[in-house]
Amino acid sequence: MTDRIALFIDGADLHNTVKSLGFEVDFRRLLSEFGKHGRLVRAYFYTVVKDDGEYTSTRPLIDWLDYNGYAVRSKPAREHDDGEGRRRIKRNVGVEIAVDALEIARRIDHAFLFSGDGDLRAVVEAIRRMGVRVTVISSIRTKPPMIADELRRQADVFLELDSLRPLIERPPHPIAPE
Repeated sequence: MTDRIALFIDGADLHNTVKSLGFEVDFRRLLSEFGKHGRLVRAYFYTVVKDDGEYTSTRPLIDWLDYNGYAVRSKPAREHDDGEGRRRIKRNVGVEIAVDALEIARRIDHAFLFSGDGDLRAVVEAIRRMGVRVTVISSIRTKPPMIADELRRQADVFLELDSLRPLIERPPHPIAPE
């Protein structure tokens, strides 16, 4: 039997992790690679966007993902005071990941979670109780490790993101002639 799978990609977490590892993700290759693991039911990509009407550098990526097989879940960034007078942007998409994972859990056999956020431990535990195998993909090779220990322990399998580099790395950009 072919596994029915879903990908849950925390966009900011994945971006920060691959940046620390020194490479960029080719999202077409990522989708193709994980399609080899079974029948891909859904590939979710979660991101937070500034909702001020201005162009952001992530807009082309979000649009490309939306047109190329990913279910993009975006939410507006929320600014808050960090208690020391500095403005910070809240970028947490954990609730959105949890809701989607719980809604689709009965239709999948295997979930691949691209995040190291320890707040997701409870949802991983919940969908595992529903019979879904969970692979968490993050990194312990970064300084500091990008994966929370409690999330790593809760998963059925932990997969080091750096080990996927040859399969999902974006090829270098050609340099334009002078």
